[in-house]
Parts: sequence; structure tokens; C-alpha cells
Amino acid sequence: MVGPGAVQPVIFYRAAELRGGASASPPPARRARKSFTRRGPDHTPFIRRSFQAAFILLNLWIGARFFVFVRYYESGGQTAFVSRPPGVEGWLPIAGLMNLKYTLLTGTVPDVHPAAMFLLAAFVAISFVARKAFCSWLCPIGTLSEWMWQGGSEMFGRNVQAPRWLDIPLRGLKYLLLGFFGYAVASMTVPDLHGFITSPYGLVADVKMLNFFRRIGTTGAIVIAVLLVGSVFVKNLWCRYLCPYGALVGLVSLFSPARIRRDADACIDCAKCAKACPSLLPVDRLTTVKSAECTGCLECVAVCPAEGALRLSAGRSRAIPAWAVATAIAAIFLGVVGYAQLAGRWHSNVPDAVYRELIPAADSFAHPQ
Repeated sequence: MVGPGAVQPVIFYRAAELRGGASASPPPARRARKSFTRRGPDHTPFIRRSFQAAFILLNLWIGARFFVFVRYYESGGQTAFVSRPPGVEGWLPIAGLMNLKYTLLTGTVPDVHPAAMFLLAAFVAISFVARKAFCSWLCPIGTLSEWMWQGGSEMFGRNVQAPRWLDIPLRGLKYLLLGFFGYAVASMTVPDLHGFITSPYGLVADVKMLNFFRRIGTTGAIVIAVLLVGSVFVKNLWCRYLCPYGALVGLVSLFSPARIRRDADACIDCAKCAKACPSLLPVDRLTTVKSAECTGCLECVAVCPAEGALRLSAGRSRAIPAWAVATAIAAIFLGVVGYAQLAGRWHSNVPDAVYRELIPAADSFAHPQ
């Protein structure tokens, strides 16, 4: 019984119950949230962006030095002279591929653009050890592309993602370009390689590359403008769809023992990893990320809130932290460059008189047939 003055319970009935007397169905049960241990602060983005900034500055220094070097010969020796920076050959991957084949077939490192071969080898080795880390940790084009789509996301609130039926064939374009260049180099004999490397075009290929941007034509300017504007809206437009260098290191990364791995038991299904992935991979639904599109940027690991849910590792081994990835990248890069320097195979052995003759006339040399 309820005595006088006691608080009466208030019972709410649905309209259907009042009309027909049907019993109310219980509300649907909410999915229980997993309990988890929250990860501590993650310094991966700072470490990676420090590498990106350092490599951007290094390439700006190389570019400025190379420009001064070229201007000296163009002016007939009337401007300041600096020695040619071998690092500029990092922008000559096809020359590096030719030199690599020549070296493997003859056992002799060419005198022209040897640094291109050693830098190519370093970047391929980095991609085997740490996925496509060259693209997300070192490549200046990759860094610029990342800055542009991040800026576009800030300005417009989102980036554009191509539908799957269009995205897949577009991603195939970079492999077609890689196949084209790979076939061209593979079909060359040792005499062909030597003839190309030592031709006037081959000797000043780096100067012709510089002149392309210095004296860019209308078509080239339009193409670059389209790529730049498109990169504001589409994540890594050039890297994702067109870069043959990225295609090469991506194929190499497929053989890397290091992969992003997700522990389904520790995962809390927040999907933050998938949202953070610049390669648009469904990390939250994969046990192991095996895709050649994974750049080893570790952004997915950095945003994961659950301890032990996501990690970069080699097999069942412990997680590989960002500082270890950074150390491996630096060790491989500096080790290969240091070896080339100590072996006397870092600088191109081109006489001064040849540069005096060829550099002022660089634009007149056609590609060897």
C-alpha cells in the first residue's frame, strides 16, 4: 500500500498501449563499448615532418647551388662559381636506372651521373625496410602534395575522393608509366647505355631538367597548373595516379617484412585510422595492410587511441616505433651516400671544358633515338 503523502510513481504509456493494450517493446540495446587503455602522446607526426622539412631544405640548397653552377657556364665564367652538387642527380631516376643496369652488366660504375644510381638504390632500400617511406618521409614532391591537400581540406572542409570504378584504373596509370620507362631501359644493350650516358644529351640531362622549369612552355605550364590545383582537392593527386617512381618503390614495398597490423581484440572500431590514412586505405577493416599504396607514414598509428590496437611491425615482433623508422631511413640514406663518397663514385667525372661547351647549348640537344 501507498500511504498518504507518499510520492506516486509516474508511468508513461505509448499511444498504442492506451488504444489496444499492447505491451511496449523494450528499446534496442546499445552496443557495449570496449574498455581500453588509452595510448600516451604520440610524436610520430613531429618526427616525420622534421624529416620532410630537412629534405625540403636540402633540396632547396642543392637546387640553388646547381643554378649558380649552371649560370657560371652560361655566362662564360662571368658569375660566381660553385662546384656541381651531385645530389641534383636524385631528380634523374631514369639515369639512375640506366647506370644501375650498366653497372650490373659490366661491373663498372659509369663516370656520368653515378650519384643518380646510388640515390635510387638508397630509396629502393628504404622502401624495402620501411614500406614506401621515401614517398612520405623524404620526397619533396610528396611533401608538397601533402601540404596542398591538407590546405584544401582546411579551406573547403574536405577532399574529393574518386569513385572506386574510376580510382582503380587511374592508379594503374603510374604502373603503365613505370612499365614504359622500364621497358625502354631493359631493351637497351650495354653499347646503347654507354652511348646514351655519354651523349651530349646524357651529359647535361640535369641542365635540361633545370631549363624545362626555367623556360617552361605554355603546355607544360598548363599541365603543372592543373596538377597543382587538382592537388588541393584530391589527396596526393600526382603520387597516387601518375608517379612512376612511387610505383617502383610501391612494388618493392610489397616484399617488405614491415607492415601495419591491427589487433582486432584491442581495436575499439573508432575508424580514426582509416580517416587519417592519406592513401585512403580501410585500415580499420584490415588485419594486415599489404597494399602497395601504403606509404609508411604512420599517421594511422599516431591517431589510434587504443594501446596495442595498431602497430608497425615485422611479423609477430614488437611494434616498431617512429624513432626506429627514422633511424633506419637516416642510416640507409647516409650510409649509401657515405659509401659512394668514400669509394670515389659520388661525383660525375666530366671535364670543365666539356661543361663550357655543352651547358650554354643544352637546349639544342635532342633526346638520342
